[in-house]
Order: sequence, then C-alpha cells, then structure tokens
Amino acid sequence: MLKIKKTIYDQLLEHASREDPIEACGYLVEKDGEIIKHYEMTNTDQDREHFSMDPKEQFQVVKEVRAAGMKIKAVYHSHPETPARPSEEDIKLAFDPTMSYVIITLLKDSGDRIKSFLIKKGVVENEIIEIIE
Repeated sequence: MLKIKKTIYDQLLEHASREDPIEACGYLVEKDGEIIKHYEMTNTDQDREHFSMDPKEQFQVVKEVRAAGMKIKAVYHSHPETPARPSEEDIKLAFDPTMSYVIITLLKDSGDRIKSFLIKKGVVENEIIEIIE
C-alpha cells in the first residue's frame, strides 16, 4: 500500500498537467511509511511517450533524501495520452522490485487518475493508494 498525502497527490496531477504534452517524471519520498514529499525531475527525453531523468538531478535528490533520513519509495511519471497503466517499456525498465511505480494519466474520463504498481521480473501488480490528510 502506498500512503500519500492529499496535497502531494494534487501536486502530482498539477505537475503532469504543467508538463503536458511531454511525460512528467519524478520521485516520491517516504518517511515512517508515508509519502511526505515529491521531487519533480527533468524529462531529458522531452517526449510524450517515454522519459529519462537527468542523472545530475537524480544524484542530488538521492543525497538530499539520505541526509534527511528519508527513502525514495516510488518513481512517478505521467501518460499524457494513455491510461494510468504500465506500458511495455515501463515494465521492461522497472529494474528495482522494491520500488513502487506510479503513473498519472491526463485522460479525465479514465477513472483513477493516479495508480501505483509493483513490478517484479516483468510481473505487474496493482498497489493500493491510500490518500491521507
């Protein structure tokens, strides 16, 4: 289960909308089992169907998160034109089985706009998101 603060949930939707038409991407950080912060990253691909994070930004975030005693819990990205479900590429690139993979859709009529998945050796499992105040 991914416990995420409502304010962060709303910020993820805003980030995805702001980056449209390219995929937004970033990290979700947890402390004591709750997502308490997100880091918006630069999509160096500048593409609507895939993303790559800037390695310098990634290194800086990892340093900051570790120094603060927090943990990167999830990678998130948006799908501007498709539902919130992992693409074949998303599944292929999900290397860390301990990480949650969060996808935000910009399709307003697709039900839940943000979904989380656990991906282990190509097997995709839905992860429940609990929104907390």
